[in-house]
Amino acid sequence: MIQLQEISKIYEMGNDKVYALDHASMEIGQGEFVSISGPSGSGKSTMMNIIGCLDTADEGNYVLDGISIENYSERELAKLRNKKIGFIFQNFNLLPRLTAEENVELPLIYQRVSVQERKRRVREALGQVGLLERMGHCPAQLSGGQQQRVAIARALVTKPSLFLADEPTGNLDSKTGREIMGLFHTLHEAGNTIVLITHDNQIAKEAERTIHIRDGKVREENHRREEQDRGEGTW
Repeated sequence: MIQLQEISKIYEMGNDKVYALDHASMEIGQGEFVSISGPSGSGKSTMMNIIGCLDTADEGNYVLDGISIENYSERELAKLRNKKIGFIFQNFNLLPRLTAEENVELPLIYQRVSVQERKRRVREALGQVGLLERMGHCPAQLSGGQQQRVAIARALVTKPSLFLADEPTGNLDSKTGREIMGLFHTLHEAGNTIVLITHDNQIAKEAERTIHIRDGKVREENHRREEQDRGEGTW
């Protein structure tokens, strides 16, 4: 589903060139749950922006769901984001004056989905995250965990090819964070592709495998293989 081929993102700092990503390559298959981990300044936010079509690479090629986006215009990238990617952010990014129902409905309005279909899909998405009884509440009337559930429902409602979650537990206490991660596991078990950006190694290990970024370079860690190796005593 995701192919990054020798991706570089370069920033000019005076006379110097700084590589936020340095010829990074990786692949993520349909239905995988992958985390991207690294310390502050490692390049993981740049990677997230490129995967999410919020930014483009200076070098290399990005193929999303079989589509090379190298020559896409800003308008075409916006359409691609709205159709194929469900974003979930650390700060929830809910509109404070809208109810949970209206926040979840918003991307469907942009897609010009009919009113009747919008209402049906919003109820379905809020039901999936266990918040039907809160659909009339505004963000200020919801806990942090409930706000993140609304944000997940908003991502769900467009039926995207990819869920891209940026530090989704970063503003939550540990108990609520575990509940949100449980919801991601449920989404993954339903066949969804999830890419989770995090600086927290424990959260990163919740995924099937972790892509580590440091100084713009990539290495991978397969948690399933590690568990098998530990079980067989071969590590």
